Amino acid sequence: MTATLAENFDLYFEVVLANTAELKEESYRIRHTVYSEELGWEPVNPKGLELDECDPYSFSVLLKHKRTGAFAGTVRLVIPPNTSPNSKLPFELHCADTVRKEVIDPQSLPRGHFGEISRLSVPSGFRRRLNEKNKPFVINDIKANNAFSDEERRNFPNIAIGLYLSVIAMVKMCNHSHMFVVVEPRLCRRLERLGLKFEQCGDELDHHGTRALFLLTRDNFTSNLNSEVLALFNLLEKQLIPQLALYPYGS
Repeated sequence: MTATLAENFDLYFEVVLANTAELKEESYRIRHTVYSEELGWEPVNPKGLELDECDPYSFSVLLKHKRTGAFAGTVRLVIPPNTSPNSKLPFELHCADTVRKEVIDPQSLPRGHFGEISRLSVPSGFRRRLNEKNKPFVINDIKANNAFSDEERRNFPNIAIGLYLSVIAMVKMCNHSHMFVVVEPRLCRRLERLGLKFEQCGDELDHHGTRALFLLTRDNFTSNLNSEVLALFNLLEKQLIPQLALYPYGS
């Protein structure tokens, strides 16, 4: 009998809330590897950590590869606190002038009642590339027991899905009404096929490729997910609930 998406994912990965200094550094290190070293989008930091002004009010999650203990990716949820009106979301800092206020005016939303998905990062060793599909993937140092099997690699494309669903589970648990993300429009089309119906609420801009601001409302967090994706969401939410120490906004 063929395993479901959630069953397969559960075999290889678990979601971990970065709720200690060590786990936060692991998230920053992955971000530095991807955004600074691989892509060159952010400055190289001698400490090997990528941070910005939003991190003090951000909550990161990591996906852990169970067999090796290596972290397969990270993403953060940025929540500007209602006690600090000058704290901004990344899109408010970098592309506020592109917002389509006829769709949504973020200034009309209560601070602390919405957030932004940001800094999704998957290390190269966990990204399955077509020109390397017949080569072994190795993590950390070169050891035979760190080479990924074909079955493990077949699940690598689900890492990004798992990260998106994990942060949406966090948003749902915080009882937020809106969630924002700045991504390529083609990525949002792929997410829509999974049942994540983001609405474009910003004009396109050229920032490391064509990107735009998108919005997901509470009504669409899980209501359009197909049964397999919903089962994966429920698995990740179940894993996060005992780890999460955020207070929901409102009732």
